[in-house]
Amino acid sequence: MTSAGEEMNRTEILDNVESLFEDAGFHLSRRCCTKPHCFDFVARREDNLLFTKVQTNIGNIYEKDAYGLTTLSDAFHATSLFICEKTRNKPIEDDTLYMRYGVRAITLRTLEDALFQGFGPLIEAGPGGYYVKLDGEAMRKERLENGLSMGKVAEVLGVSRRTLYGYERGLAKASVLTSYKLASILGIPVVEPLDLFQPIAKTEGFLATARRIISESRFLRFIIEKLRQFNFTVFQLRRAPFDFVARSPMNGVTLIGAIAYEEEDNFAIKTEEIVSISKVVGAQPIYLTDSDNIFVDSIPLIQREDFKKIKCCEDLMARF
Repeated sequence: MTSAGEEMNRTEILDNVESLFEDAGFHLSRRCCTKPHCFDFVARREDNLLFTKVQTNIGNIYEKDAYGLTTLSDAFHATSLFICEKTRNKPIEDDTLYMRYGVRAITLRTLEDALFQGFGPLIEAGPGGYYVKLDGEAMRKERLENGLSMGKVAEVLGVSRRTLYGYERGLAKASVLTSYKLASILGIPVVEPLDLFQPIAKTEGFLATARRIISESRFLRFIIEKLRQFNFTVFQLRRAPFDFVARSPMNGVTLIGAIAYEEEDNFAIKTEEIVSISKVVGAQPIYLTDSDNIFVDSIPLIQREDFKKIKCCEDLMARF
């Protein structure tokens, strides 16, 4: 890894990130490089599935990339990470969790600590400062064992009883300074590490927006609508090697689908990327095309006219 004080470019950071995941026992997909994508690779270790994107400057993260990552995270019950090193012209802090358009962002060093030390960052950057998640249960237990009333602790801490109640019940985050004071009063560590691998819950508003995406391709719109008729939940992607993810509630099958275009640039590499990703996430890759001049061996290919004839989910599954 590059020594401290040396500024790494995106490729160097990406190489280091992949090495860290591999050394930590993750299975990685092929790096996506056919065109700009919302993620660089996907990594899995047991139940932990992560879509990861390296961007040297957190300020250069586009909302469309974050949206793509949140869509993928929801489709695969996964989590997403941006790996960044600076904001504007200054480094971002290690051991600190940042959020960018609803996606977690951390430094390379923070990722290394999480993978090999077994705990996530302690601090979360937010509007107006830095905050921590308190171990409310441990706080309350220690306070009661020491015979300290809530009013007494709140008075020494300089907050209201209601605020302290929120800390103990996990209803409020605290400033870093407040956490230091609490640790001094109670005599125990009170900060709970943040879990980088816990998927972020999506809101109904997000799902509604995801379902309202309208593709410019009439063929893709037809595909998505037909899959929904078969009771698939469909997620459309615009910055990924594939065009959609479709999840069937009936048999648990998840499809990674893409339209195969005639004379498409880097088609062979794109195919390798889709196959590699599908193996890591445990999904079935599929190509659909309206061309008679496309041939591929590694992914099932369905012609437009054949797809029109499919009447149900079981009929579609029989094509694989």
